[in-house]
Amino acid sequence: MDNKTVFYKREKEQQNETRVVLTEVYEALKEKGYNPISQLVGYIMSGDPTYITNHKNARALVTRVERDEIVEELFKYYLETPQD
Repeated sequence: MDNKTVFYKREKEQQNETRVVLTEVYEALKEKGYNPISQLVGYIMSGDPTYITNHKNARALVTRVERDEIVEELFKYYLETPQD
């Protein structure tokens, strides 16, 4: 059994795309009156894109990005943003 750690690294361009997609999907969900955080969590946990509205093409946008990339972006933001 190999005990070496596997490194996972995404390109900067992919990170930027993920951030843009999340922002646009968040805004579309908010505009439609949904709780964007709950809907995004439902999508990430289940993989079911019907958690995301079609408004402003949000469902198609979010499926362009892999769910693990979304989780990575969220962890990165949460852990690297100074907390008050």
